[in-house]
Amino acid sequence: MSPLEKTLEAIATQLTAPSVAAQVGVIVACLAAGWFVGGALRKRVRDQGVWAFGEGGFDRVAHPLIALGLLAVSRVFLRKWFATPFVDLAIALVAAFAIIRFTVYVLRHALPQGAFLRGSERTVAYAIWLGIALHMTGILPEVWETLDAISFSAGRQRISVLLVLQGVLAVAVTLAIAMWIARLVEGRILSAERVEMSTRVVIAKVVRALALLLAVLVALPIVGIDITALSVFSGALGVGVGLGLQKIASNYVSGFIILLDRSVRIGDLVTIDNRQGVVKAIESRYTVIRSLDGTESIVPNETLITQIVTNHSFTDPKVLIKVKMSVGYDSDIDRVYAILIDSARAQDRVLAEPPPVAWISALGESGIDVELGFWIADPDQGQAALRGAVLRGALEAFRAEGIEIPFPKRDIKVVSGSAVP
Repeated sequence: MSPLEKTLEAIATQLTAPSVAAQVGVIVACLAAGWFVGGALRKRVRDQGVWAFGEGGFDRVAHPLIALGLLAVSRVFLRKWFATPFVDLAIALVAAFAIIRFTVYVLRHALPQGAFLRGSERTVAYAIWLGIALHMTGILPEVWETLDAISFSAGRQRISVLLVLQGVLAVAVTLAIAMWIARLVEGRILSAERVEMSTRVVIAKVVRALALLLAVLVALPIVGIDITALSVFSGALGVGVGLGLQKIASNYVSGFIILLDRSVRIGDLVTIDNRQGVVKAIESRYTVIRSLDGTESIVPNETLITQIVTNHSFTDPKVLIKVKMSVGYDSDIDRVYAILIDSARAQDRVLAEPPPVAWISALGESGIDVELGFWIADPDQGQAALRGAVLRGALEAFRAEGIEIPFPKRDIKVVSGSAVP
């Protein structure tokens, strides 16, 4: 008899009105207790700020798990007096609900946000509920037999639809759990502020790679594939890397080299191929450079190894900024110097040490070209607005003191001579 048939028979023959009322009351009480206790525990975990891996996952699983535990304990005591078909049914449904909640949480941490993640969540939920329905109606064993009967032979190996589905399920579950654990470990590693960011990124990437490798090694024997067969695959992969994937492999290796030797670090201001910007991320294959105007460039890691890279903050984050202006030849140069230096010092981002300095850069056709140099410690915040603020302050001071900013002048000399027809 199927679980559903057993439940119906128990309802028809063994149950009385008091036992039905008792089971319904226990089910309602357990669900309510699970909801209240889960809410209290969720708030406590969130307020303490510890057990980071429970945030988002514990919130979703606490309610059904607590209710499931209470239902299981209640069933043990109720069975001493009467059958508990309603409690059995509630346990199956709550267990399926808890599995769905936990699976969705794992998928949200293992897969990137997007349509694929949403589709995976719906597929998992539908599959679990379908499996529960088939189990309760007793059709599930017949479905297994039908899927196992559809098969073909590949050498000595008999491959059926059931075996393929079990293999896909085993690989998917193993990879999802491995990616979830890797994500949790990465979060802990990246939050370790005492370790330099580049080192944290390297450790996180190694952990992810090892988790994927371990997942594959665990999933393949479950499916029935001999791991020793990977030696042939690894040889073919080596040939493929040597022939067609050398650029991709070079970028991956270059990414680890960059992270290990720390020649380019996250947050550095660099210039690569006439692209100046701040390093925002160093991925396995590429590096993201965010320019000062907000655009982002995807630069292959091999470029950072094989070409010249100007790192403006390699040993010292301070950067020198130069601003040019012209004044008339009759201007007081010392006063011009003082105005320019005071205009730079008025900006909060300009460092006091080294101090701003002004000098004559050239004697132009229309005036004296003066240059101002000052240092900042946050070049990643941009320079255009700061240059504009310094020039504006100097311009207002020049106008207030009557210092002329020259413009091109031309002298026209008229030569008298014979009449022009």
